[in-house]
Amino acid sequence: MKMNGARILLECLKLEGVDTVFGYPGGTVINIYDELFSFKEIRHILPRHEQAGTHAADGFARATGRVGVAIATSGPGATNTVTGIATAYMDSIPMVIITGQVPTPLIGNDAFQEVDIIGITRPCTKHSFLVRDVKELATIIKKAFYIARTGRPGPVLVDLPKDVQIAQTEFSYPESIELRSYKPTVEGHPKQVERAMTMLLGAKKPVVYVGGGAILAEAAGELTQLCDLLGVPVTTTLMGLGAYPEDRPNALRMLGMHGSYYANMAMTYTDVLVAVGARFDDRVTGKLSTFAPHAKIIHIDVDPTSIKKNVRVDLPIVGDVKDVLARMVKEAQAHPEKVALFTSAIEPWLAEIAGWKAKHPLTYKHAAETIKPQYVIEKLRELSAPDAIISTDVGQHQMWTAQFFTFTKPRTLLTSGGLGTMGYGLPAAMGAQAAFPQRQVIAICGDGGIQMNIQEMATLVQNRLPVKIVILNNNFLGMVRQWQELFFDKRYSQTCMELPIDYIKLADAYGAKGFRATTTEEVAEVITQGFAHDGPVIMEFMIAREEKVLPMVPAGASLNEMVLNA
Repeated sequence: MKMNGARILLECLKLEGVDTVFGYPGGTVINIYDELFSFKEIRHILPRHEQAGTHAADGFARATGRVGVAIATSGPGATNTVTGIATAYMDSIPMVIITGQVPTPLIGNDAFQEVDIIGITRPCTKHSFLVRDVKELATIIKKAFYIARTGRPGPVLVDLPKDVQIAQTEFSYPESIELRSYKPTVEGHPKQVERAMTMLLGAKKPVVYVGGGAILAEAAGELTQLCDLLGVPVTTTLMGLGAYPEDRPNALRMLGMHGSYYANMAMTYTDVLVAVGARFDDRVTGKLSTFAPHAKIIHIDVDPTSIKKNVRVDLPIVGDVKDVLARMVKEAQAHPEKVALFTSAIEPWLAEIAGWKAKHPLTYKHAAETIKPQYVIEKLRELSAPDAIISTDVGQHQMWTAQFFTFTKPRTLLTSGGLGTMGYGLPAAMGAQAAFPQRQVIAICGDGGIQMNIQEMATLVQNRLPVKIVILNNNFLGMVRQWQELFFDKRYSQTCMELPIDYIKLADAYGAKGFRATTTEEVAEVITQGFAHDGPVIMEFMIAREEKVLPMVPAGASLNEMVLNA
């Protein structure tokens, strides 16, 4: 059956299981939107900005594990997606971004709204395609989804010229695809897994260090099974939160710059470190020369380029994290006597960690006169649904959420880790709510980040997406202010945001509901009222203005050189 390129694109998306796309129309994608008008199998959500649409596709992907899809027109529409693409690339999120392009004869002629989006996004996409022939379109879309979701996931861009959308050809969608130069290793080498278990079971002070790769690989079950079987201490990165339940006694919570005291101390003194789907980024390692100085390191990752990139590794295992962990569980189950000796041998280590937990728990000083942000996060955890999905922007509120929310399930925290993108939280929550209309979705934001994509309130209201937005308002760009306080003699240069914005009126202007708490006593009531409302809500909490995120490892310091709560 003959179809034009625009229709072929939609048919391909349907066959890939796509039921929701986030897109913004324009001249070079108008043919796609004309076909969408009568194409009922795919729900289209119109954001108010292309960056937000890309973040929404990202949030959809993180919450579901499926490929998120965004559409934008050429020129400024395409360039507006770049921050969202880079955010997804840094955190390995599977996405396909469709951009319109000027007709192929005009490419390179500086035509109206022409940009080289392939060139612009080359450093922040897993792969990109410029479709020059409608006969290649179906195969390219198949390749794009395959590349986006396999191996180490990531965003793939498909640039689709207007004449290719109009041209017609017979539609045929390939059942499978094979790329000669792209063959991710899925199965971990059995001998390497054997060696890893021998090394781990010989440890006296082991730590399992978990990154976002464990969540991306859907490996939380295998991870929990292995760590519970061995009773080994587990710490997670910001991206790994939820991969292992934080309410387990052997959970060390998050490590790194704003990690727990006991996680960072454990990393300093461990003798065998098992890194699972993590990349040893600078926020985790602190000063590289003093990172885990006594440890033999086992590194499990599907991406071989991530192994030995930042730290030396004694035993690399390239493979899908889920597969490797399942093999490790089988090895452990096959040698119960070795496991028994191991669990007995690490008892003094667990006692030492328990001592660190008792000495320096994650805590804060209560104050009757002002709202402490940590208290708000604790109340949100207490009053929210067990399967609530949390998104955040970037800054102090992000770290307080990581420290005090207690994540027990994978894919329940959506946050920009690698790129640190302010303005991510609201549209990411929008994407998650579109994926799960019946689940509670909470966007925790600062008063700086919320204003970067506040226009998406209109999208929430129009599409009846009942996202609950929490604004921790200190009238500062809080994290930068904290650094200025600690390291720049309190010279608060351009971090004070004292223009009084009435978020209650703003919510009302968009057709949403707004609540505000100015005292500690009002916090629980505002959260309860906000959760009870059946539409989008802004809950504003006027928090202590100069509250800091602690512990903190200063830049260039070792993990055991933490600034602690007084």
